Amino acid sequence: MKAAFGVRAVLILIGFTAAIAQIVLLRELMVVFYGNESSIGLMLGSWLFWTAAGSSLAGRFAARARQPRRLMAGIQVLIAAILPWTILAVRAAKGVLQTVPGEVLGPGPLLLTAFAALAPLCVLSGALFTAGSKVYAATATASAGDATGSVYLWEAVGSSGGGVVAGLLLIRYLNSLEIAGLLAVLNLLAASALAIAARRLRCAAMGALVGLAVLAGSCGWPRRLEAISQERFWRGQHLIATRNSLYGNLAVVGTEGSRSVYENGVVLFNVPDPAAAEEAVHYALLEHPSPRSLLLIGGGLNGSIAQALRHPTLERVDYVELDPVILDLAREYFPIEWLALRADPRVRVHVTDGRLFLKTTQSTFDVVIVNLPEPLNAQLNRFYTVEFFREVSRKLTPTGLVSFQLRSSEDYISAELGQFLRSIYQSLRTVFPEVIAIPGETVHFFAARQAGTLASGADELLARLHARNLQTSYVSEYYIPFRMTPERMADLNTQMRPGPGGAKVTPVNRDFAPVAYYFDMALWSSQFNQGYRRLFRTMAGVDFGVMVATFGVVLAALVVGGRFFTEKRYRLQLAAGFCTAATGFTMIGLEMLLLLGFQAVYGYVYQQLALLIAAFMGGMALGTWLGMRRPAHGGMRVLGITQVLAAAAPLVLLGVFEAVGRAGSTSSLAASRIAFPALALVSGMLGGYEFPVASRMVPRPGTLYALDLAGSCLGAILFSVWLVPVFGFLKMALLSAMVSLAAMAMTMLEGSATDPAE
Repeated sequence: MKAAFGVRAVLILIGFTAAIAQIVLLRELMVVFYGNESSIGLMLGSWLFWTAAGSSLAGRFAARARQPRRLMAGIQVLIAAILPWTILAVRAAKGVLQTVPGEVLGPGPLLLTAFAALAPLCVLSGALFTAGSKVYAATATASAGDATGSVYLWEAVGSSGGGVVAGLLLIRYLNSLEIAGLLAVLNLLAASALAIAARRLRCAAMGALVGLAVLAGSCGWPRRLEAISQERFWRGQHLIATRNSLYGNLAVVGTEGSRSVYENGVVLFNVPDPAAAEEAVHYALLEHPSPRSLLLIGGGLNGSIAQALRHPTLERVDYVELDPVILDLAREYFPIEWLALRADPRVRVHVTDGRLFLKTTQSTFDVVIVNLPEPLNAQLNRFYTVEFFREVSRKLTPTGLVSFQLRSSEDYISAELGQFLRSIYQSLRTVFPEVIAIPGETVHFFAARQAGTLASGADELLARLHARNLQTSYVSEYYIPFRMTPERMADLNTQMRPGPGGAKVTPVNRDFAPVAYYFDMALWSSQFNQGYRRLFRTMAGVDFGVMVATFGVVLAALVVGGRFFTEKRYRLQLAAGFCTAATGFTMIGLEMLLLLGFQAVYGYVYQQLALLIAAFMGGMALGTWLGMRRPAHGGMRVLGITQVLAAAAPLVLLGVFEAVGRAGSTSSLAASRIAFPALALVSGMLGGYEFPVASRMVPRPGTLYALDLAGSCLGAILFSVWLVPVFGFLKMALLSAMVSLAAMAMTMLEGSATDPAE
């Protein structure tokens, strides 16, 4: 009993360290490749692919090992040694792949780096599952199927705790190499517990490991190595400071008399940057005849707030910044801008999510400026959707307006750029009766709650500029008429309007159909290679009906093809394996739906999201435990019922999110505190319950685990890169349901048998 308890503790530790390692490495890859959900999907797909390969291929070797405890310990020693080097390899990839410092890297290098750098660690992680199953079977005298389910259970318990600890503690206070060092020590302690039988010798080895870790930490070598690797990562630029926050990696970099702040490799703002500071606020405030209240969401630390306060009628500025570490960096490295922000009593700083602030504030505003980067990911995309614009409209005064700017081109608007801008324009038109856009290197959008509010043209803006006695350099008598010439305004409007003379109808951007960040991704990719441009055009042009028909034919062929196995035990194994892969595919989609639905309805509160992920993983652990306790008979029937529930789950979730989103702000927030964690728990239970049932039918634990990961890998790539941004969550849910129903059909053909022995 004590031996089995010790193995369970080791398995929990394996899940704990694996979850933290995944979070750290995905954050590192995001810094190198400016991660959005699509790039994260490719990274996660690489992780799952190699883990599946390790479980299937290396796992076969692990299953034949004569001393599985020592093999398991050896794998953990290798993982402890490889993790820090994987982090350094990811950082070094930027210098290897860039031809010049500062060059933006495209999708090809991203996939190549993730695929190559993650392979050793993930193959070992997959092999560890099979070795752990054999150790548990021998220690607890359990069957192979029960041992597989137990390993899945205890790793899920560890993963749930690891996600919370990493999200709330480790990444806040430690850098990546320090976290890697901590994980290495934990893996080595687990290896000692497995490999050393003598209690005194085992305790001595563990004590020595802890002592060496404390000594290494006190000498500061992880921080020195971190500093050296960061300097090499930012080669060609002067790295002033770097910090980890809950939301990403922040870096302050100096170049030729200016300083820039980067988040996950993407520049947030530059100081000094008078052009950006003036353009961010003056155009919007000049569009209003007499602005008294301003809400600025993001981007207030480059001097834009100081520029806004020059408008004599302005009485109050509410500045919302999500990440408190950005404010800490401003206080330390941008003292002039920080003093201007804090010295004026009209300015109120709110450290919260901008969308959450809009939901909860009782104030109304004459002008709302969204001064955030373009919608390059789903988190930023939330500030450019129809639902967000409706929230803004409810908080505007009768003559209020909203403004933001997006990248464009002075002379030529490509097809990808036109599609991107058109989607945002049409989304605004869905909510606001009056929308105009000013062309230039950045397009400034303005939308008013009432028609006739916005300025009639350049002359009216210039008259207000002079009346307010504003001495500006970039929003001035020369630049305003130049940007607003009738020809340029008409050309931009033609590009963005559907119908005769314009482009074809473009879908609007919504919370659950985030098409704008797909268009932005296509625009970003098109600058690297014409092949990417053709690929994204093809993906966007696929008809949903054709896709459904294709999916149906492939799934039907798979279901019918399984009947060609003459031996029933092979058909049972195929059905159980297909159900496991289908569940992995569906669970990734459910997790994405939960996270993005929570963001849209509740706002991006990181602690809440960490608890949401923990609830999902905890649900998987609880579901696995319940699945292991059920009687052995009727396995096929149980798998079929589970697949029916999996088919319905995303549609039910989507309906709940829509209902909560339509409710009032107070009730939405109250309901989400209970509903979202509960939904995450139930969704996780659904995936966890099936695995131990299927494990009793598939004799090789590594194969079943590999199929689970392979389904998750396929789902991570398809959902993030294609299905969600192009077709939206409803159509994604329908396709996911098709996969689950096909797996259900296969179980029905096999009746209610339990395992190959029947």
